[in-house]
Amino acid sequence: MRHKRGTLSFREKMMIDYSGSFRLTPTQKSYLGKQLDKVSRSFAILIPYIEPPLRHYLAVAYLLCRVADNIEDCGQPNPWKQARFTAFVDLLQEPRRAPGQLAAWEKDAWPGLSQEERQIMGVAHGLTLWQIYAMIPDHAQAVIRQWVGVMVAGMSKLSDPDEQPCFVQRKGIDILETEQDYNEYCYYVAGTVGALASELVVQQYELGVDVSAILRLRADSCGRSLQKTNIVKDFVEDVTRGVCYLPDVWLRIADYAPLELRGATLAWKERIISDVLHDLRDAADYTLALPHHVVGYRRASLLCLFPAYHTLLSAAQRQETLFTPAHQIKISRSTLAQCISDSDKVLLDDEAIRRYCTTMESKIYAGIGRFHQMP
Repeated sequence: MRHKRGTLSFREKMMIDYSGSFRLTPTQKSYLGKQLDKVSRSFAILIPYIEPPLRHYLAVAYLLCRVADNIEDCGQPNPWKQARFTAFVDLLQEPRRAPGQLAAWEKDAWPGLSQEERQIMGVAHGLTLWQIYAMIPDHAQAVIRQWVGVMVAGMSKLSDPDEQPCFVQRKGIDILETEQDYNEYCYYVAGTVGALASELVVQQYELGVDVSAILRLRADSCGRSLQKTNIVKDFVEDVTRGVCYLPDVWLRIADYAPLELRGATLAWKERIISDVLHDLRDAADYTLALPHHVVGYRRASLLCLFPAYHTLLSAAQRQETLFTPAHQIKISRSTLAQCISDSDKVLLDDEAIRRYCTTMESKIYAGIGRFHQMP
């Protein structure tokens, strides 16, 4: 399939080559593609649109984040997790120690993880990731190390009752306590990814001070909006496994009915969706700040933004069943295909992107009903 790129000057088409000696073999490229497809098909779809070497840096960074997720998601006690987080951070500093560390992890039990999640923690399926990470030039590796480290520091706090973000238990379910905890959680697990990607983009394209400032300012909201969209989408699945990422202060207003999958009032549902839309507006501004010659990453950003809008539209159109056993708002393959087509059409047209986002937001509010301010 050919993808429109618009009319760019020769200078705009040129990409700053920061790859140095970073050259992946076909086997290594195939490895990254297969691993991404296992853990996130949506990310696997958008990553090929990004120009190398940034494409490969981001793929490695994302998979490293998933390794950190595996440690956090594992059903082992907190001290056990803290020891693995420490070892993980050490590997970010010295990836050539990976063979020994992965061999040790292979001997561990990883309750709660799927077979594929456990595999990347061992030598056979995980060593290639660390070998590629070790090949990444110092300037880019330093960015990955910094922001994955911030993510790990945040994850390390999740099991500590004296640290934020704080969880409380209601009706046998662990819940983030305050709105600040909700936003801080989303920052650690997704806002850090937005910051990481932004720094690598600034490096690769030598973006100016003004553009860099906007990207850094909006990166948190950009990642947070996608995480919040997933929290709404996966609400029933999460509650079923005993966790809820919506804050207790909001659930209390709904008399905890969503936790028992008894739905909620229209005003409460609107409040949840409106909060996500607030961050999505910043995500749209982030995308629009990207210069047109940053074409691959701009396209990837649209392929994050547009499906998020459609997911919320699906929620709005099914608002009667939200937070009930019939809660189902995952977008279809045909909708995802439409998002890809739409991103192709508006890629280099800023006004068209603004109209798209404004139209989607209007449809979302129209679908769920007139906006009510939550008391």
